[in-house]
Amino acid sequence: MNSLVQVAVKSPVYGLFDYRWSGPEPALPGVRVTVPFGRRQVTGIVIGSIDSTEVPAGKLRSVRSVQDQTPVLPGDILELLKWASRYYHYPLGEVLAAALPVLLRKGHVASIAEREYFRWQPHEEESGEGGRQAPVQKRLLDYLRQYDGRPVAVDELRAISPRWRASLAPLVARGWVVCDTAMEVPRNAAVESGPPLSQEQRDAVTAVRGALGSFATFLLHGVTGSGKTEVYLRSIEEASRRGLQSLVMVPEISLTPQLMSRFKRRLSGCLVSLHSGLNDSERLQNWMCAAEGHADVVIGTRSSIFAPLPRLGLIIVDEEHDGSLKQQDGFRYHARDLALMRARERQCPVLLGTATPSFESLNNVRAGRFVELPLTHRAGDAVPPGMGLMDIRRRKLIEGMSDRLFDAIREHLDNAGQVLVFINRRGYAPTLLCNDCGAAADCRRCDAHMTVHARLSRLRCHHCGAERPIPCACESCGSVELDRVGYGTERIADALQAEFPDIDIARIDRDSTRRKGALEKQLDRASSGQARLVVGTQMLAKGHHFPHLTLVCILDADRGLFGTDFRSLEHMGQLIVQVAGRAGRESREGSVLIQTRNPDNPMLQTLVREGYEAFADIAMEDRRLAELPPFSFMALVRAEASDGREAHEFLKQVARSLQEHSGGQLDVLGPAPAPMERMGGRYRAQLLLQSDKRSSLNDSLSRLCVRIGDLPGARRCRWSIDVDPVDLY
Repeated sequence: MNSLVQVAVKSPVYGLFDYRWSGPEPALPGVRVTVPFGRRQVTGIVIGSIDSTEVPAGKLRSVRSVQDQTPVLPGDILELLKWASRYYHYPLGEVLAAALPVLLRKGHVASIAEREYFRWQPHEEESGEGGRQAPVQKRLLDYLRQYDGRPVAVDELRAISPRWRASLAPLVARGWVVCDTAMEVPRNAAVESGPPLSQEQRDAVTAVRGALGSFATFLLHGVTGSGKTEVYLRSIEEASRRGLQSLVMVPEISLTPQLMSRFKRRLSGCLVSLHSGLNDSERLQNWMCAAEGHADVVIGTRSSIFAPLPRLGLIIVDEEHDGSLKQQDGFRYHARDLALMRARERQCPVLLGTATPSFESLNNVRAGRFVELPLTHRAGDAVPPGMGLMDIRRRKLIEGMSDRLFDAIREHLDNAGQVLVFINRRGYAPTLLCNDCGAAADCRRCDAHMTVHARLSRLRCHHCGAERPIPCACESCGSVELDRVGYGTERIADALQAEFPDIDIARIDRDSTRRKGALEKQLDRASSGQARLVVGTQMLAKGHHFPHLTLVCILDADRGLFGTDFRSLEHMGQLIVQVAGRAGRESREGSVLIQTRNPDNPMLQTLVREGYEAFADIAMEDRRLAELPPFSFMALVRAEASDGREAHEFLKQVARSLQEHSGGQLDVLGPAPAPMERMGGRYRAQLLLQSDKRSSLNDSLSRLCVRIGDLPGARRCRWSIDVDPVDLY
């Protein structure tokens, strides 16, 4: 055949590239091909065949090779990614690349690795020569005989001797041992049955089961500890009985090991995970298990929404409110919203679970687009924790904690309880300040203070990653009177260890869990009760079950009351409720103490006394009056440059272009400096776009994408479009 195809290539250029196709078979959309691109040979994805091209015949280049016999991106995933490219106004080639595992982007073979297995084969000569083997051969043969012809994995033989292969080779040659190969597909056998369901749980499971085979969106709105995971498990069990695959998305890697462990105890079949904590080979194997239909359940973070699942029948999004489900750089998609689109196309239900629904989801329930499944009671004998505000105005604080807080911690520890101290700052202190001249140790590349990491004796910028040693003297005046101002998890943990020297303390934040396996180890210490005191950041705010925890102490709760982002109040309410929900999840009653300098704040009072729903009602009414999302639609055009004036000038050009073509259907606000104007040595500015109609915003952005590359300042800036931003930072 000799025809034309369009290929998507990882490139910031909007649009596709035409190539000549000369293969013996028609080009299949979704297969990988090797194509010349500039001076390089790159991997691209075939989008489809075309009849003609505007590329002159002399410049039209040919596809060099085809990497796949069947598409790595099947039709439903390809259509989802094309829709996402249009909705988020991001180049299709970049979108497709983001959906593939790294090894597939590099041209690796798309197949599940095969493993060797060895089994004993009874043979007539064996009885006469059984005693003549070398010692290692004899041990290997005896070990294989125990399995009576069943296959034995290589790992078991390697444990017998590091020279197992050389010793086994003569036995294979004689036919006494047979080598087989098989695909590496993990299988699981359930070992536990589930607890009895409450009436609310039964109603929720019945609703989801009844929707299998059709599209429906359910908001499983359950208080913390109400048994949402049990609803997930029962729904997945029914989907598996019908031969359907289930996709479970979680917002954080930290939730994956605990959820996978629980699922393996309850579910049979093939369960795999997809997240950035896997190495490239592991990720490819699990991705291929899903794509070839072997995986019955896939548990993953946001990128798992792109995993091909030929038998997909159920999508679950745990902690649907969490901002981590939104990609914050490059292809800025929201996995929850893509889950809805994918489920609509596949005609399967979506179950969104949370104790603190996003305002978007609450608005969709009220508009009748989502069906709410309430879980208003905690599972078993557990009761909601009592919440109280602790006024720290005019009180002396010891390392950020009041004497009353120390007394409460001591009381719970004396009563064999476990205590969680929550502060959403890692490091030792957020600022190093000169006591003589007042100068702070600032990042040289960002408009931010460097954070003190005392145990490393380093200053580190949590925005760009720059670091340097902690100075002995002020860089401005030379004074040695340097104060470490403020508190982070490291400082709080040290203060608690000094106050309670005989108590085992676990600190759980991004710094203490960087090494592979460290997170699981720390969570095990907390879950088992070995660590009586736990200090952590928002990594601990959702999904974790600590059965021995009786007291949660929340430090520095006031930050969310005065944030510059209009979503700050929503995020504060969600974070407090989620952290509070870790307490009292078993038979022992739990308590929550919130340190605040604003105990009379009406929103904080409403949250503590009346709960999240009442809090959300008031905050959403304020949003409605201000015509802010979810009652309007928003996008940000961001620009950054080494010269701040260039970023502003470029966005002025963008603003003029939008205003000329929007027909008055779009509010264009700015440009203005970003809340942190300088980051990583570059100056950032942004343009806020808002409309009461989704179609008007989308049309304006589509027209902008056609022209934006031709604007005079486009080549002097890095720019991006963020549709439905979760923050304005």
